[in-house]
Amino acid sequence: MKVVQQKFAEVDGQVVTAYTMINDNGMEITTIDYGCIITKILAPDKNGNLENIVLGFDTIEEYQQYSPFFGAIVGRHAGRIANAEFTLDGTTYQLAKNNNNNHLHGGLKGFDKVIWDTKVKEASDLLSLEFSYVSKDGEEGYPGNLHIKAIYTLNNQNELQISYEGTSDQKTVVNITNHSYFNLSGNLKTDILEHKLTLKSDCFLELREDLIPTGEILSVDETAFDFRSGRKIKDGVESTNHQNVLAGKGYDHPFVLAENQNQEITLYDEVSGRGLVIETNQPAVVLYTGTQLEDHFSIRGVQSRKYLGLCLETQGFPDSLNHPHFPSAVLEKDEVYQSVTTYKFIK
Repeated sequence: MKVVQQKFAEVDGQVVTAYTMINDNGMEITTIDYGCIITKILAPDKNGNLENIVLGFDTIEEYQQYSPFFGAIVGRHAGRIANAEFTLDGTTYQLAKNNNNNHLHGGLKGFDKVIWDTKVKEASDLLSLEFSYVSKDGEEGYPGNLHIKAIYTLNNQNELQISYEGTSDQKTVVNITNHSYFNLSGNLKTDILEHKLTLKSDCFLELREDLIPTGEILSVDETAFDFRSGRKIKDGVESTNHQNVLAGKGYDHPFVLAENQNQEITLYDEVSGRGLVIETNQPAVVLYTGTQLEDHFSIRGVQSRKYLGLCLETQGFPDSLNHPHFPSAVLEKDEVYQSVTTYKFIK
């Protein structure tokens, strides 16, 4: 196992470094310290061929001009917050408005657009990249100085674990996720409509037209949102359910997980034979099927378009700050925020 480092770019006079973790099976994961972005994951198909299974770019300029959060860590609060504001202990905090009138994925300059400090840790059976960042009091409107770590660990079982740890010097809100777009076909040979997804989830959050949760939690029974026995992504595209239609003919929905850390999320592509099993300690996963991907740029020579990739964002509920019956995203002073998700790549 080894980690290879090389210069990726410069941003405002600071060097952006790319780190490639390579395990004994030849699997590779490349990450840059700008936004902790996963730029590439080379995983084997059923014949052992290693190909890239995530959407990403080779230059920093493309990330800055075109990227809809490809591969990045998003925070301080992932997902949308209605009217870009929330109230905590009687104080209303106004956040950056970067999604019409709402706040999305941490704001105008969230965790995805800053350079993180990095420590490389190598052992005989695993590799780790420990990224750290201090989000200062008032950044993008959030209270408290938040010290956050994101740790990416690769082992020889072809498992990537992403864990987060954070503490704040005053009461604040935290909800962090990784925003990788997966496409198991390899090197973007096809879209993701034939991918089969299995979710241990009995219900999902109803969305308004602007994709903010209404507060209602709906049953998946007899809908295209029932992934309990597995179904193809194209079912949501073809569905006439209003919730599928408003998401751009697909999905952009938080699913409430019925189990944790027990193979609760499985994605499979029959043609390549690649599979991805995700386990997390988070209460929800947001399934986003790339319905808003634009077509005015290319991704390593492939024209960007709807359904070219899908996200499985393990996290707390979006807009939970405005829905008291949702699990809380509040982090008390000196309390430790902890989140962990494991991605196992199988064939």
